[in-house]
Amino acid sequence: MTPSFHFHLVSDATGETLVSVARAAASQYQSVTAVEHVYPLVRSARQLERVLEEISSDPGIVLYTLVDEDLIATLESHCAELNSPCLSVLEPVFALMRSYLGAEQNKQPGAQHSLNANYFKRIDALNYTMAHDDGQNAHELQDADVVLLGISRTSKTPTSIYLANRGVKTANVPLVPGVPPPAGLDGLKRPLVVGLIATPERIVAIRHNRVLGLEGAMTGRLQEGSYVDPEAVAEEVKDSRRLCARHGWPTIDVTRRSIEETAASIIAMLTEHRARRFAESIATT
Repeated sequence: MTPSFHFHLVSDATGETLVSVARAAASQYQSVTAVEHVYPLVRSARQLERVLEEISSDPGIVLYTLVDEDLIATLESHCAELNSPCLSVLEPVFALMRSYLGAEQNKQPGAQHSLNANYFKRIDALNYTMAHDDGQNAHELQDADVVLLGISRTSKTPTSIYLANRGVKTANVPLVPGVPPPAGLDGLKRPLVVGLIATPERIVAIRHNRVLGLEGAMTGRLQEGSYVDPEAVAEEVKDSRRLCARHGWPTIDVTRRSIEETAASIIAMLTEHRARRFAESIATT
């Protein structure tokens, strides 16, 4: 059996930052398994007591993102008694910023989740993205920041939702054999249009899994048709590549990419796209 250790993650907010850092670090140690214990919204001594009981039951590495000094002192003291390593994930960053800015932090728990303009921008992006998933409301593509194109099973929807959570209004359009793309797609100027592609082998494998998860008459139709036929899928991939090449749209091969990696590439492309459009607007004025 793979050896394991207990990973206690204590946060006074949602814990998203802490979990991301912890998992990124743990992923570099594949010979051991991290048993996660996540404690979000720890903001009082009573809440911390429950956490300390859990740590006492299963000692291990403790990471935290707390800002209350009393809670920090209590947690670190308890961990010292247990000989459990304890570390603030944010303190090195706070120290660096204090040194550079010459200012103290506000010490407000969950400050990054305040209902500010960026928050409402993300909500607006999510609403737009959900309303423009899988080719819906294609007449409104001009309002998008990003339009994703791709054949079935190229991760268009999850990538769109991830981008929306970053505040990027994203529409996605399926490329279906025998069905022309939405009218006006080739004339879009404001949005960045990106094609998502994958190897035919990868697409076939994913589609086979989808077929196995379906029931009834639809399963039979998919198995009998070209949906999982390797030659037909290879032709779909070629057609999508040709379409993007014809219009000068960039493509991303998602075969071995995570959603996060694909989204990061798209955000970098979007930054360049916006800079180029801004430069063009200045040149024409």
